[in-house]
Amino acid sequence: MRDLDFDDMHLFARVAELGTLSAAARERGAPVSQVSRSLTRIEKTCGVRLIHRSTHGLALTAEGETFLDYCHRVTGTFSELETEFASKAREVVGTVRLAVSPAMAHYMIVPSLAGLTERHPRLQVDIHADDRLVDMAREGVDIAIRTGSTHTEAVIAREIGHHSRYLYATPAYLERHGTPRHPDELAGHRLITNSMALHLNLWPFLIDGQPVQRQMQGHYRTASTGIMMSMVLNHLGICRCNDLIAAPLQAEGRLVPVLADHVDAQHFPIYAMMLPQRHRLPKIKACIDYWAEWFGRIRTP
Repeated sequence: MRDLDFDDMHLFARVAELGTLSAAARERGAPVSQVSRSLTRIEKTCGVRLIHRSTHGLALTAEGETFLDYCHRVTGTFSELETEFASKAREVVGTVRLAVSPAMAHYMIVPSLAGLTERHPRLQVDIHADDRLVDMAREGVDIAIRTGSTHTEAVIAREIGHHSRYLYATPAYLERHGTPRHPDELAGHRLITNSMALHLNLWPFLIDGQPVQRQMQGHYRTASTGIMMSMVLNHLGICRCNDLIAAPLQAEGRLVPVLADHVDAQHFPIYAMMLPQRHRLPKIKACIDYWAEWFGRIRTP
């Protein structure tokens, strides 16, 4: 057992959490054969079989379950030690793995990175852009930025901002098709709607001071926010989207708000989600503090 080191324990824990050698190999940027040899060496050092391998995947043995528990204790203690040393050094160092939607990554996170690097030069950010909700522990994610209500007992959530949804189109589209002055005029326009989250197609307005919802049928439909933004930027129609995503495009003159005086601007929270055992790490706190400031500076209609 003396030949085991921290990296061995971390590797074993990640193999157990990810469920496949190939996933662990991709995470490390190493060949599967290298991870397999490392696992065999760990088992040889321990003197017991830790994992059953089969065509259906991996399964921990009883000894493997015991070893995994010790691995979690050791890696958890190491994280606490990392936090303690970093706090004393007052320097933010390390890599933060961030999960975020592709559209939010493209229009909000990427423009923020230069300022984050200027503030914390020794910090690295690994962005995993995906519309699906990730399993943070299984996929090794430090921070997941999500909108709406996503509280669970397995994570800690901090509200870092809020967003609303407005209607947008390009100047070229409005020049060609005219600018609607009243929600009733949308019937004569090409609309871009969501093909999966149908509740997002129930557009809220204020008409004569009264809240009104209109169910919209899109001429173009997509489940991807990124594709929706591409559609509207290609002058295909009017869309309803996140105002924080649209804000930089509006500032550049590429998008303009439509019916801003009639849209019922409902507010939705933006959360930074963290695993309980890692949320106090200086590198994670530094990122969340910075992005909370960044979202607060974005101008919307």
